Amino acid sequence: MATWSARRPWRGVAVWLAFVVLSLAVGSAVGTHQATADDYRTGEAGRAERMAAQGHLDHEPVEQVLISARSGPLDRAAADAAARDITVRMRALPEVKRVAPAVRSADGGTLRVEVTMKGTDAEDKKYVAPLAAQTAAAQRAHPALRVEETGSPSISVGVDTQRDNDLALSEAITLPITLLTLLAVFGSAVMVAVPLVLALTSIAAAVGMSMIVSHLLPDAGVGMNVIILIGMAVGVDYTLFYLKREREERARSGGRIGPEALVELAAATSGRAIVASGLAVVVSTATLYLATDIVFSSLATCTIIVVLAAVLSSLTALPALLVVIVRRAERRAARRAERRAAKGATRRAAKDHAGAGRVWTALLRPASRRPALTLCVSVLLMLGLAAPALGMQLRVLNKDSMSREIPALRAYDRLTTAFPELRIQHQVVVQAQADRSAEVTRALRELERRTERDPLFAHRIRPVLRTSADHRIHTLYLAVPYKLSSPEALASLDRLRKDYLPHTVGTVAGAQFAVTGDVPHDTDYLAHQDEKLPLVVGMLLLLTFVMTALVFRSLVLGLIGVVLNLLSAAAAFGLVVVFFQHGLASTLFGFDPAATNAIGSRVPLFLFVILFGLSMDYQVFVVSRIREAALAGVPTRQAVLQGTVTSAKVVTSAAAVMVTVFATFMLLHLAEMKQIGFSLAVAVLLDAFVIRVMILPAALTLLGRATWWPSRGMWRAQERGAAAGNVPLQAVGSP
Repeated sequence: MATWSARRPWRGVAVWLAFVVLSLAVGSAVGTHQATADDYRTGEAGRAERMAAQGHLDHEPVEQVLISARSGPLDRAAADAAARDITVRMRALPEVKRVAPAVRSADGGTLRVEVTMKGTDAEDKKYVAPLAAQTAAAQRAHPALRVEETGSPSISVGVDTQRDNDLALSEAITLPITLLTLLAVFGSAVMVAVPLVLALTSIAAAVGMSMIVSHLLPDAGVGMNVIILIGMAVGVDYTLFYLKREREERARSGGRIGPEALVELAAATSGRAIVASGLAVVVSTATLYLATDIVFSSLATCTIIVVLAAVLSSLTALPALLVVIVRRAERRAARRAERRAAKGATRRAAKDHAGAGRVWTALLRPASRRPALTLCVSVLLMLGLAAPALGMQLRVLNKDSMSREIPALRAYDRLTTAFPELRIQHQVVVQAQADRSAEVTRALRELERRTERDPLFAHRIRPVLRTSADHRIHTLYLAVPYKLSSPEALASLDRLRKDYLPHTVGTVAGAQFAVTGDVPHDTDYLAHQDEKLPLVVGMLLLLTFVMTALVFRSLVLGLIGVVLNLLSAAAAFGLVVVFFQHGLASTLFGFDPAATNAIGSRVPLFLFVILFGLSMDYQVFVVSRIREAALAGVPTRQAVLQGTVTSAKVVTSAAAVMVTVFATFMLLHLAEMKQIGFSLAVAVLLDAFVIRVMILPAALTLLGRATWWPSRGMWRAQERGAAAGNVPLQAVGSP
C-alpha cells in the first residue's frame, strides 16, 4: 500500500481524503445510535428494571424546583407565592406529566415543588430545557428568593455540557503543545504539519466510522472522548516513527536515492512495525468486549476504529505526502544548491544522530555494563511504585464525586440537606400472577412496616406503591436518608435484599422480586466487573504473549513483553492510588477531595487494556530495531545498544506527545477522566524512561542470543556474524 501511494502520490492523498470525507458524510447521514437504558442493565438491578418496564412502571423522570432564602429566614408568604407561580408555569408545559403540591422542609427554611416529566429516564434530557427556562423566569419574577432546579435529568445535562467544554479546553491545550514538540523533533514547519494533519484527519474519519458502527454496537456517550484521547496519541506517534525512518534513510543515502525509494525503505521497516503495533493495540483492546458491558464495548469500538484509521493514514496519505514534499523541495532548488543542501542535511543529520547517540549511550551504560544490578534495582523500583495498588478501593463515581461547578449539583446539595429523604430510593419490583396481586400488596405493606422501624430508612416520606394495569407487576419505592457512597446506604440495600424481602415478598408463592435504584445498580455493576475481570485479564495476557511471539518469532520476547507490560500497568495503578485515593492530588493540584477518595470502577480495567496496547507500541518499535541489527549479524548485546539508541529519540518524542495529550485530561472536571489521564501519562513516562531504557536492555543483555529462542533464522544470522569476526561466538551470549 505504501509503495503504491509513493509511486502515485496524488492518488494516495486523494484516496485518503475521499475515505475521510465519505466516513464523515455517511456517519452524519445515519447519525449516532445512542445506547438505551436496557443496554446498561446488569445483575439483579437490571432484572428489576426489565420487570418494571414490562409493567410500564419504569422510574419516572423527576425534577425538583427548590425555593429558599438567599440569606436569613425564609419569607413564607413570598415562598408560597413563588411555589404557586412555579406550579402554574410547569403545568402549562406539554413536557410535564404532573406537578405535586409544594412540600416544606423539616426546619421550614426550604420549599420544594416536584415536577414529573413525561416519558422515561432514557428520554429525560430532551425535556430539561423548557423546564429550566420556566424556572429561570420564576427566579426573575421573585428576585428576593433563590429559585433553582435540580434532579437527575438536569444533572445529566450539566455533566454533558461540562464534558463538551472540557474537551474543547483539552484540544486547545493539546494542539499547540504537540506542535511545539514536533517542531523540536523535526525543525521544519512543513514536516510538523504532516503528523498533525494526519492525526486530525484520522480522528475525523474515526468519528464518522464510529457513527456508522454505533448502529451495530450502540455508543455509550464516551466515544468522542476516547477517539480524541487515543487518536491524537497514536496518530502522531505512528507518523513520527515513519517520518523518522525516512529521514534516517535519506541521510544515509546522501541524496543518491529518490523519494519513492526512500519511502519504500521506510515502509519495509517502520511501516511494518506500525501495522504490527496497530494490530496489537486492536487485539488487546478487543478483550474489553469480554466484559459484556456497554461502556467498555463502546470504549473498545472507538479505540479500535481510531487506531485502524491511524494505521491506514500512515500507509496511504503519509507516503504520498512525503514524496510530494521532497519532489517540491527538489524542484525549487538548483542542482548545485540541492547537492550542497543534501550534503549539509546529511552532515546535520549525522551530527544530530551522533549527539543523541552519545546521550542515550550514556543513559544505557548501566544496563549494558551492569545488567543484573540495573535489572534488579529497576524492577524493585517499579514494584515499590506498584505496592499501593494492593489497597485500591473501587467505586462507581456518582453524584457525590461530580464537580460542584455544575449549578444543578449545587442545587442538589441544598435539596438533600433540606430533604435528606430524597438522597436515595430503592425500587422493589415484584412479578407474580395476577390472582396473587392482593397477596403481593399485603407483603409489600408488611415490608413497608418493617422499614418504618429501621433507622437505615427514611420515615418523613411515605413509600410509594404502584401496580401495573394487568396486576402482574408491583413496585415499592423506599427512601434512604444517606449519601450514595455511604456505608449506611450499602447496609440498607444488604438488609433489604437478604432479610426483609425473603421474609415478606419471598413468602408469596411464585413471586419473583428484585431491587434496583442508584445504590443497587452501582453494587451490581461492581460485582459484574469482578466476575468478568479474570476472563478479560487472562485473555489479554494470552493475546499479548501470542502477538509479541508472532511478530518477533520469539517465545522469550513474548514472555518479556507480558511481564514488562504488567510492571508498567501495576506501577501506574500504584501511583493513581497514591494521588487520588490517598488524596495527594488534592494537595498538589487542588483537585476536589470528593473526586479523589476512591478510584472509578471502570478505570482499572480500561487502563489495563489500553496500557497493554500502548506499551506494545514501544515494544514493537524498539525491539524491531534491535532485531534488525541482530539479523544483520550484530551480536545481541551490541544490537540491544544499537537498536535502543537508534530508536531513542523518536520514542522519547512520541512519549512526550502522548504524555501531553493524556495530561490535559487531568484538567477535565470528570473524576474518571482525571484518573485515566493521569494514569496513562504516568504509565507512558515509566514505559519510555524506565522500562525501555533500564529494564528491557538489561534483560536482553543478560539473555543474549537466548532472547530470540526458538528462531533458527536469528541463530544462523548470529553465527554468521560471529564467523565474520564481529565478536567471538561465546561473547554473543549462547546458552
